[in-house]
Amino acid sequence: MPEKILVSAAGKSLAHRPIVTLTTDFGLNDHFVGTIKGVILDIVPGVEIVDICHSVQAFDVLDGALTIAQAYSYFPNGTVHLVVVDPGVGTARRPIIVTSERHHFVAPDNGVLSLVYAREERLHVRHVTAEHYYLQPVSNTFHGRDIFAPIGAYLAKGVDAEKFGEEITDFVRFNAPKPKPVDGNTIRAVILKVDRFGNLVTNVTPQDVPALFQPQPPPFKILIGKREITELHTNYAQGVPGSIFGILGSMGYLEIAANRGSAAQLLGTGKGTEVSLVIEGAAAASNGK
Repeated sequence: MPEKILVSAAGKSLAHRPIVTLTTDFGLNDHFVGTIKGVILDIVPGVEIVDICHSVQAFDVLDGALTIAQAYSYFPNGTVHLVVVDPGVGTARRPIIVTSERHHFVAPDNGVLSLVYAREERLHVRHVTAEHYYLQPVSNTFHGRDIFAPIGAYLAKGVDAEKFGEEITDFVRFNAPKPKPVDGNTIRAVILKVDRFGNLVTNVTPQDVPALFQPQPPPFKILIGKREITELHTNYAQGVPGSIFGILGSMGYLEIAANRGSAAQLLGTGKGTEVSLVIEGAAAASNGK
């Protein structure tokens, strides 16, 4: 199929195959992902479909928000991102299209795009009401197939976002959990997720605790459960195999990790666990918020 000239969300001409990405909590044990791909390919046969992740924690909107926020910006202009983590499927929650300067997003209006909203300065959010783009009849339990997949496919085919519905401003959004200062030297944080390797991803960023990420940080303690961690490394191999340490991960958050091991298993902990960070002799929180 010859390359199609596309117009990106920013109005720039593109000369590549249309791209649709998929981020879901469907897993790979059932037919769901394959069915969605079939719907998209039937509408726009030349599309390139990229699986970002189908292992989002089931029903976990925050995990879905973290996943798409980490990946979307690396894709070319005009990419359509289909994000289906939808515990409210079949209810009155709205299907939406979000258009940024470079990308389109198709998702339920449940906050799963909240971290995209936080990263993008200019956004247009539309409530999809043009039901003639849906597959009929619409199942009350599989909107990924009957609503989101065809919407994403028609966007990739070149249908303008304005054709799908009116712009809205009351879309659902939430703020990711932020570290909270306890006193001048201590902040209380939380584990946001556990990755494939058992690394514990906290919600602490260098902006929250600048002193910790200096070339020569002051003495510190990371307290999780009954464990006290006092080492911070710049790569995993610096740690003794099986030892537990802190590291600034590729997601931009402080991680608790183990060299060639699972910190989650070694510590017997996981998502939602409270973490305290104590910076000795220096203010822990940079903004006091």
